[in-house]
Amino acid sequence: MTDPLWLAALAAAMAATGLVSGTLAGLLGVGGGIVIVPVLFNIFPLFAIPEAVMMKLAVGTSLATIIPTSIQSARKHYAKGAMDIPLLRSIWPSIITGVVVGTVLAIWLKGEALTAVFAVIALLVAINMGFSGIDYKVRDRFPEGVARHAIGGFIGTVSAMMGIGGGTVGVPILSAFGTAIRSAVATASVFGLIISIPATIGFVWGGWGDPLTPPFSLGYVNLIGFALIVPSSMLATPWGVHLAHTIPPLALKRAFAVFLAITALRMFYSLLV
Repeated sequence: MTDPLWLAALAAAMAATGLVSGTLAGLLGVGGGIVIVPVLFNIFPLFAIPEAVMMKLAVGTSLATIIPTSIQSARKHYAKGAMDIPLLRSIWPSIITGVVVGTVLAIWLKGEALTAVFAVIALLVAINMGFSGIDYKVRDRFPEGVARHAIGGFIGTVSAMMGIGGGTVGVPILSAFGTAIRSAVATASVFGLIISIPATIGFVWGGWGDPLTPPFSLGYVNLIGFALIVPSSMLATPWGVHLAHTIPPLALKRAFAVFLAITALRMFYSLLV
């Protein structure tokens, strides 16, 4: 793993991961983590990354890349005044609590169990994206009290374990409880910041000194991936936005659902063989 050619190939693969995630993020409005983790899951075996740390490294690296992109996204949404500030003030403690629980579980569980968690949630997201052509609402207002904190804890726990920001889980939940889609996206952009910072710290701490991690890693965060995925994804996001105005978005949404479903099934298969 210290061979210069190996490192150069890894760097190229990380840059390509950023281009793919950025394009899909602009194209479909999905968070980068839901793309980055499965792409890294497919790339790492090519570089002989040990299976025991492969998924943890994918999740930790993904969480680190979400920090700068969430800051940028949250600032833009805040400037447009679309955020639900009262909801954020009331739910952030439960989200952080969920992040702590999810991070501890992700570090404590074996890589295979973490892969199973991602596969299950990714399959559910794929089903939702594949069959929901219209907005679905459970009720017209977001719950108060214990129910609100339970939802916040769920969002934080699942997102930390999957290496995703707030959008993939947060936006559908907010929309289901009557939040307008623009406000849901804007509010969930702050979820991503609340989730990614403590979760990244946890993955650095949890993987510190693990001899199976590749070079240039801080715990379960690969610095080569962080340094190259972030700028390349930011570069590619406008490409995706442009494509979104030239290709039917519903067809693209279905295509991404198929990609996620195939990835989830491949993860299940890797657990069985």
